[in-house]
Amino acid sequence: MFEPVIAPSGTLLGLLQRGRGDGTLHALAAPRPEALAALNECVLNDPRRDWQVENRSLYYARLYLDLDGPLTEIEAHLFGPDDLVDEDESRTGLALSVLGHLASYGRDDALMLLRRYAAVGANWAWALDELALRDDDAGLRGLAGPVLGRFPATAEGEARLAAAVRDAYEPRPWRLWEELPAFGDRLRAARQQGSFDRWQRQLTPSGPRPGWGVAAVFAWAEDGLRRGTPLHVPAARCLAAVATPEDRAEIFAAAAGAAGEAARATALHHLVLAEPENPAVLDLIEAAGDEAAVAAYERMCGPAALARARVWVHRQDALGTAAASLLASRGGPEDSALVLAALRTTVRTEGPDAHALFALVDGVGRLSVGCAAPLLRHIYRETSSSHLRGRAACALARTDPSFPAGFAVECLWDCEETTREIAARHAETADARVTPRLRRLAADPAEEEDVQSAVRSRIAPESAV
Repeated sequence: MFEPVIAPSGTLLGLLQRGRGDGTLHALAAPRPEALAALNECVLNDPRRDWQVENRSLYYARLYLDLDGPLTEIEAHLFGPDDLVDEDESRTGLALSVLGHLASYGRDDALMLLRRYAAVGANWAWALDELALRDDDAGLRGLAGPVLGRFPATAEGEARLAAAVRDAYEPRPWRLWEELPAFGDRLRAARQQGSFDRWQRQLTPSGPRPGWGVAAVFAWAEDGLRRGTPLHVPAARCLAAVATPEDRAEIFAAAAGAAGEAARATALHHLVLAEPENPAVLDLIEAAGDEAAVAAYERMCGPAALARARVWVHRQDALGTAAASLLASRGGPEDSALVLAALRTTVRTEGPDAHALFALVDGVGRLSVGCAAPLLRHIYRETSSSHLRGRAACALARTDPSFPAGFAVECLWDCEETTREIAARHAETADARVTPRLRRLAADPAEEEDVQSAVRSRIAPESAV
């Protein structure tokens, strides 16, 4: 998947791509053709950096409802020629999720599109999962023939069918089809085969076995690295189970690099938990300084690790970044200046989308660093990550007195439910837009329970109806 191209934060497209509440407010105030063009651009070209932690589908679906938007662009995207050659689910996943939400709001055209795509589309499994939550039994039964027709009655086809039944995210359609006489026998056999495959994998593990010692665990980790599968984290857990006091010298030697790269990473991950207050372990981490050593250090949280973090935080490398993150999550008020300095440096050198900002933003909020508010507002406006923006909003709620009358209001329309929850708890009701929005969130069946609980804490029950 290509890195998404994000428009400037001051444009309508940039606001919608980021999922900001102001995106919805500006779209509703803009000319309808312009708003629909920007909305379609977002849905057809997923702007998220990480779709697993960022939400957009409900946000875009609500805007389609508010604009009474047609689905012709989504239809052309789903059934275009690219669907015949590009099976990457990221191409169509967001559009299908938007259709799913629209179907739950009663848009029959969205439901029909999902049915058609589940029958003939490349990403049919995603469409089927959306339908499993929203379609009726009759509609799902009508898809049995088209979907099962994808699996020929050959050994390979039956194996693929067994895997599809076993790995289905929503099992409801498969259970309905199993009740149909025309497909029941085949699907019952596929379900049994999937269960048997899972049982076989459990009986033939490729990992550690009883009787292994420290050397065998190191050898297993090295073998995984040669095959391109790093195993030092699970190997460290195995090491904790098999290591004895007599093995301590061998483990320290491995941590110093005497037994190979994977063995060194395994030993370091073991030692940071087995001897967290041993300065020699921290010295080994500093000497290694690579990705595995930094990952091992990130598992530490004791006084010794904090003391070393105050020394390492000034380093301009991954270990310095890890030290700043540790101070942000575990440090005390005396570390506020160091965390703030790290936040400023990271924004200046890496921009508002840097991964290190997640911990630092949380840190200045946890430590209530009031002078960080201007920087947090900058991150809130500019980051393309709605997940990071939500954390910035949470930090602003603790550091910025202007948050309730400012960003908290637009957060009521944000794409992230956690951000809407924060807004529901803090938004100033003196703003004429707040109370109507709270009432709408309270009455929306698609809204998350945590958001509605926050809303109910702000408005009287009779006014929520």
